Amino acid sequence: MDIHEILEYLPHRYPFLLIDRVVAIEPGKSIHAYKNVTINEPFFVGHFPHHPVMPGVLIMEALAQAAGILSFKTEGKKPTQNDVFYFAGIDDARFKRPIMPGDQLNLHVEIERQMRGVWKFKGEARVDGQLAAEARLMCAKRDL
Repeated sequence: MDIHEILEYLPHRYPFLLIDRVVAIEPGKSIHAYKNVTINEPFFVGHFPHHPVMPGVLIMEALAQAAGILSFKTEGKKPTQNDVFYFAGIDDARFKRPIMPGDQLNLHVEIERQMRGVWKFKGEARVDGQLAAEARLMCAKRDL
């Protein structure tokens, strides 16, 4: 999926859209997406000016955005103005290496379970094949 199709599946826009491309997706199972991390990211101005590091909460958000695309693709529909996926929980989050400008953040998310609008995922963020962060995510689909 290129950026134009991604924009059809996520309500996020700059500066909060954290997916640049979807490399592979298997509805009902998994997604592999990535974010190119550049020095021009607005968060690097303050985190940290002398040593730019991508905030961990944004790594988790990038994983959640990939999970959102996977959820809608699994349901076989695109989101409307009347539905949204909310973060409902993050468990077992671990950060193994900092994400720096110039890195390509590879996001791997698998569906663990889905029941009554609540989805559970296992996510990993990797850079150059090295594990950078991992977590179990829970998202809830709600009608507005």
